[in-house]
Amino acid sequence: MLALIGFEQVADASQVNSSGPAVGDRHSHGNPDQIRVTRVELDLTTDFERKELKGIATLLLRRMPGCSPGTPLDLDTRELTIERVMAGPADDAMKEVRFELGDDRRGQSRSEAEAKMDRLLGARLRVFVPEEETRVRITYRTAPTASALQWLDPPRTAGRQQPFLFTQSEAIHARSWIPLQDSPGVRITYGATIRGPKNLRAVMSADRLPGQEEPGVDRFEMPQPIPSYLIALAVGDLGFRTLGPRTGVYAEPSVVAKAASEFVDTEAMIKAVEARYGPYRWGRYDLLVLPPSFPFGGMENPKLTFATPTILAGDRSLVSLVAHELAHSWSGNLVTNATWRDFWLNEGFTVYLERRIVEDVFGPDRAAMEAVLGLRELREELAAFPPRDQVLHIDLTDRDPDDGMTRVPYEKGALFLTTLEHAFGRERFDAFLRAYFDHFAFQSITTADFERYLQDQLLKTDPAAAAKISVQAWLHEPGLPPGFPEPSSSRFAVVAAAARDWLDGKTAADRLSTQGWSTHEWLHFLQALPLELPSEKMAALDQAFSLTASGNAEISQQWLLMAIRNHYAAADSRLEEFLTSIGRRKFLMPLYGELKKTAEGTARAKAIYAKARPFYHPIAVESVDRLLGTH
Repeated sequence: MLALIGFEQVADASQVNSSGPAVGDRHSHGNPDQIRVTRVELDLTTDFERKELKGIATLLLRRMPGCSPGTPLDLDTRELTIERVMAGPADDAMKEVRFELGDDRRGQSRSEAEAKMDRLLGARLRVFVPEEETRVRITYRTAPTASALQWLDPPRTAGRQQPFLFTQSEAIHARSWIPLQDSPGVRITYGATIRGPKNLRAVMSADRLPGQEEPGVDRFEMPQPIPSYLIALAVGDLGFRTLGPRTGVYAEPSVVAKAASEFVDTEAMIKAVEARYGPYRWGRYDLLVLPPSFPFGGMENPKLTFATPTILAGDRSLVSLVAHELAHSWSGNLVTNATWRDFWLNEGFTVYLERRIVEDVFGPDRAAMEAVLGLRELREELAAFPPRDQVLHIDLTDRDPDDGMTRVPYEKGALFLTTLEHAFGRERFDAFLRAYFDHFAFQSITTADFERYLQDQLLKTDPAAAAKISVQAWLHEPGLPPGFPEPSSSRFAVVAAAARDWLDGKTAADRLSTQGWSTHEWLHFLQALPLELPSEKMAALDQAFSLTASGNAEISQQWLLMAIRNHYAAADSRLEEFLTSIGRRKFLMPLYGELKKTAEGTARAKAIYAKARPFYHPIAVESVDRLLGTH
């Protein structure tokens, strides 16, 4: 029934979206304004020995109104080997056609910045498709260095017996494993047949097709139209545990029971969002816990969130990440940023929804603590960023879209929506959001689209409330406009008082009343301490609370930052262990960045990184390489 509902829901949305005007995307070679890809069908084999995917991508095409006769199809690729291209009206009527791989600017004199963008965007694949043909079949293989793919040898997995493969397609990495129009403004459905070792299981951001079981062959169908960055694949030794009637978790066998215990509230989270913002429209919601080299906290791949094992704290204190990725099922996956400069439409809305989920499921105290920590992180980044990077509707011309993935679209975007909520009232703002998700369902939109809808459906309804907010300042100007509702936490006030008492010598570390503190309270306590602490103070905290040995990744990272800054040698081995066993960029970049502040620290950072680099995902490698100036 869920699958049938999914197909019915998508029929109309797909027609509306795929025939609409294309939005210019500076980060794509595609020409969807002329010929738009509407569906991708994959038949791929995973080769763990050669570290490559190889096979066929069949693309279904729609010529747009005004498309000139003879217009070729332009696609995005990066490091793909294209072996053959065919076209035809059906699979059994294909003929070989001419194609060109490479941007026509190559060979011209290029500046260093232009050459960098060429490498970033990859090579345009131009296919000369006869006007009457509607399908293109591309035979190809990926490179071992494909930026979306991480091939893990058995020792780098939890079970240490079987290899593992996973993809990370956001922002513009899908083109490194599939030839397509790699733009968030182009939505497609997809199907896939994945062939691999018989003892491994493949999972995707799609429905598994039942009744076609064959060892080593897995088949999938995604009936809802999604942007290319949400196509996802993982292959490994995976177990599964059911969480609810439409929820479950995949993980390596040694991890899956712990993950199921941690994610027990997933169904309650779904119901909380549905009650406010409308039905969950994707059928199932499962999670996949990846090996620790996954470079992000989570990735909102529809139907199957990819998650880092660093959120398995044992006390469910870090599952707001699940709330965040789940919220993307409305903000980001259902309604998507049309270009990467509109990224705040995905992440600002999602942080806002995440906090509302946390408030409903875990209580307002926890939501307030997370909001306070988020604002602190935002202010730290704003203080360090140039004005152009403090803007929600950021200009990413000639820049990597990853440059825009800071706390600004997340936290500043959420603060903007919170400001609207306070001005218009929660009940009215909730109704606005629910209508917004319905109105733009299965579409990719721009900031201008949002501004028009906001004006017509909310601001015009109450001019007095609208006068309290400068939409121009929030979206198009740097910094934080004055007058936003600043979050506060009574529990944090108690924690801050404890920190002051310890610093002033009124209370010994082992006499602090920390029983029952959440991860958020520990983070607030550590961040409330001075940047410089004497070694005896560091040792006293460590002896009282075993912070160096903490198994909570969030607390560990904050403690290790303090250890680097204060030359606390007792944490040296733990720092190296942490950096060589976790590949999450959120943790890596601040720690390597803190080491880099001194000559001695830089040498140490490079020595640790030399050991860790083969373990990291290509996306993390690119970031740390740039930070440390290596390779």
